[in-house]
Amino acid sequence: MSSAEVTSNLKDAAVGLLTPFDDADTDEILLAELSATTDWLYDEGIRLFLAGANVSEYHSLSRRERIDVVRVPCETLPADATVLAGVGGSTKTVIDLARTHEENGADAIMVMPPHHTFKHEHGVADYYGRIADAIDVGIVPYLRGFEVTVGLVEAIADHENVAGIKWAIPDIELFAECVATVESDVVWICGMAEPLAPAYYLEGAEGFTAGATNVEPRLGLAIFDALEAGDIERARDLRDLAQPFMNLRSEPGADNVYPSANSVPVLKSGLECAGRYGGPVREPLVELTDEDRERAERAYDHIQDGLRKYLPAHPEQ
Repeated sequence: MSSAEVTSNLKDAAVGLLTPFDDADTDEILLAELSATTDWLYDEGIRLFLAGANVSEYHSLSRRERIDVVRVPCETLPADATVLAGVGGSTKTVIDLARTHEENGADAIMVMPPHHTFKHEHGVADYYGRIADAIDVGIVPYLRGFEVTVGLVEAIADHENVAGIKWAIPDIELFAECVATVESDVVWICGMAEPLAPAYYLEGAEGFTAGATNVEPRLGLAIFDALEAGDIERARDLRDLAQPFMNLRSEPGADNVYPSANSVPVLKSGLECAGRYGGPVREPLVELTDEDRERAERAYDHIQDGLRKYLPAHPEQ
């Protein structure tokens, strides 16, 4: 896939592929289930896939597993799908893994935030720059969990091999300033899922990464189509269908002070509601309580009930 095709294909609703672990004691990845879910998402209309991403439990995977969860969708998907492969860690670790993903067919690389206790703004720019220099396919820096400035974003986006910026920093005013200031042709991607997709679209985001759409792909595609058509009211109404599901994802879960610990287990529960394999999570995550699992099911049903108003009947309904 050419760089121009990748850039164009980033302007879409992207889903993250969850990692299906065996629910027995083996804790192995069920690669056949990963392939089957990838096929299902494609058949439902998804064309942009995040493999080995945060929701894939990237930081709980071994190097071999990180390779496999990208390789499988690359082998499974037709040529018109775009696979954005996640990498993170030290510069050398990222470059080594990114090159392997490239060899296995990944169309672009999403670079996780540099989770270093002590960071320097210039060092962060150098981090992304060295990675962009070292691989042939385009990269998409994932900005989340650390402060950024307009100058830093300019320095990152200035590299010719940076295809897009995935923005997941809760500061829409700063985002708008960056879009207005940065002169390169990067694709701006809202990394904050359906609830904020309309607002960030109006400020210059040309695509968004999904939350509830990971388990109900028709939702994100409908939101994106509404935004592209200029029907902001419809986009907001569709966005609202995801809100209970996304609210539950943002919660810490029982007996826990860390925010959003429910995020991945709620998605896996949603996959089960969709008739797919979700499976367990790995530590440092924990399973949902029975109460939260029931809430996830109700939130999923809320999406389905709402979609009946806006979309033609699903073939299976």
